[in-house]
Amino acid sequence: KRKLIVTDTVFSMDGDIAPMPEIVELAKKFDAMVMMDEAHATGVLGKSGRGAVELFDLKGRLEVQMGTFSKAFGGFGAFVCGSKELIEFLINTARSFIYTTALPPSVLAANITSIELVKNEPELRKRLWENMEYFKRGLLSYKFDILESRTPIIPILLGDNELTMNFSKMLLEEGIFIQGIRPPTVPKGSARLRITVIATHTREDLDKALEAIVKVAKKLGIK
Repeated sequence: KRKLIVTDTVFSMDGDIAPMPEIVELAKKFDAMVMMDEAHATGVLGKSGRGAVELFDLKGRLEVQMGTFSKAFGGFGAFVCGSKELIEFLINTARSFIYTTALPPSVLAANITSIELVKNEPELRKRLWENMEYFKRGLLSYKFDILESRTPIIPILLGDNELTMNFSKMLLEEGIFIQGIRPPTVPKGSARLRITVIATHTREDLDKALEAIVKVAKKLGIK
């Protein structure tokens, strides 16, 4: 039986990107298949938002590409891309597909429209990356630990569970919603705030969020 390597392309808690070219080469060396979950990459990575496959020019070099419409596309549902034989196999054997309800036509129409927006309005993606860089610079100027994030998912590593949840609660009191993430979602000792920057954030929004983060950090004795 052939081996199957399964990986996210963008990791949802650290915001880093998997080394996909190296993974694909490793799979080739050992005659393994590759399955990429593009949940947090679709609409974000690549020149036209087609994900890590486009970013790393891997079209035709992996067996399975999957993703969701619930992140950048703002809808729900998911997709799987692969060979005709693979798709036919999944249609006839995948329990999660066979025993689920089909997406309503209205949702499908919204998903298709979102795909067209991602494809035809690159300015949105450009603004997203500009916002990400702007906000990261702000956080780094105050010496916050944002790990190795290379995407609009930006963690602030705090470590302590109680501190993290108090930080999140106090931010909400300042009008800023940032989730606190603690084990078992992340490894022990790596509790963090998880920030998601979006294209429609204004500079005023980002400045307000940064000011609130710094204010709460000072109250908690972090800064």
